[in-house]
Amino acid sequence: MAQLGRRLAARGHDVTVFCRTNYVPERLPSFNGIRLRHLPTVGTKHMDAIVHSALSTLAAMRERPDIVHYHALGPGLCAPLPRYLSGVRVVQTIHGHDDRGQKWGRAARSVLRTARWTSERVPHAVIAVSRLSAEEYGRTRPGTTVYIPNGVEAPQSSPPASLIQEYGLRPGRYALFVGRLIPDKAVDVLIRAFRELPGDMDLAVVGGSAFTGEHVALLHSLAAADPRIRMIGYAYGEHLAALYEHAAVYVQPSWTEGMPLTVLEAMSHGLPLVLSEIRGHTDLLAPLSPAARFFPPGDSGALAAQLGLVLRDLDAERAAAESRREWLFREYSWESAAANTEDLYRSLVAALR
Repeated sequence: MAQLGRRLAARGHDVTVFCRTNYVPERLPSFNGIRLRHLPTVGTKHMDAIVHSALSTLAAMRERPDIVHYHALGPGLCAPLPRYLSGVRVVQTIHGHDDRGQKWGRAARSVLRTARWTSERVPHAVIAVSRLSAEEYGRTRPGTTVYIPNGVEAPQSSPPASLIQEYGLRPGRYALFVGRLIPDKAVDVLIRAFRELPGDMDLAVVGGSAFTGEHVALLHSLAAADPRIRMIGYAYGEHLAALYEHAAVYVQPSWTEGMPLTVLEAMSHGLPLVLSEIRGHTDLLAPLSPAARFFPPGDSGALAAQLGLVLRDLDAERAAAESRREWLFREYSWESAAANTEDLYRSLVAALR
């Protein structure tokens, strides 16, 4: 959102982003040309997104913008309000398959299935960031689904190794995972696999709870059995960039993914990849062969074997990963994403007029 918003603002558009006060403690009025509006919510697992989305929708409708743009399934439950009660155009970006996530119980999944149904019928246009979502929405709403993948930026500098040493890590001597600690990410599979590997390589797990405290406690208990596994928690800015920059390999064992930005970030730093063989990963890298070492999702033994192969010849693996960076920045460009989004906005507004 930040990358896309600032580029749209630079193209001369008035961009307003609604921020949750429990996520963003600062109350900046603007950032990179984007107007920020800070609205409250109910900070619980099931109410957080929908309450904030409802308040933001009502606030946006009062301002009568040309476009109201929702991101993800849950917030899109509010899309009927601007679609049918005002003259604005509604766009919804589908980032993943939230209605299939293991994080949610039966009732929440039912609500998200309703959100999926709404997303297939209410918005004037849907942006799919993954090829799988583009295929699925293309079947249910042909002609109004646009495939616009997210982008990635080339790292501007090399963060110092001292930033990772704060976590007890050594440059080039750790495998890395970055993401929310939710069941869908299968970090438990990664930890079990890593515990099978001999040697003094470490594992850095970067991320924290997303209203998943019980699952996070399980992961910490699994990690406690191996002193090589470091549960870092959330990291941002230079610290996160340093964790990518100085890692040996990036691992993502997810059960499901939409369009995984963390994989793009890892590739931007020239990291070898070990990924679960799911559409979110294979579609992302489809033109490249070989692009990564894949393993069947949930198979900790196969993950350990693929990770072991990478670690046995890191120099060759890193050289191959470096050779793919030029393709990456050409294929997944934020400038292209902003231009294509702008084109979509213009076509919707022109149709309205």
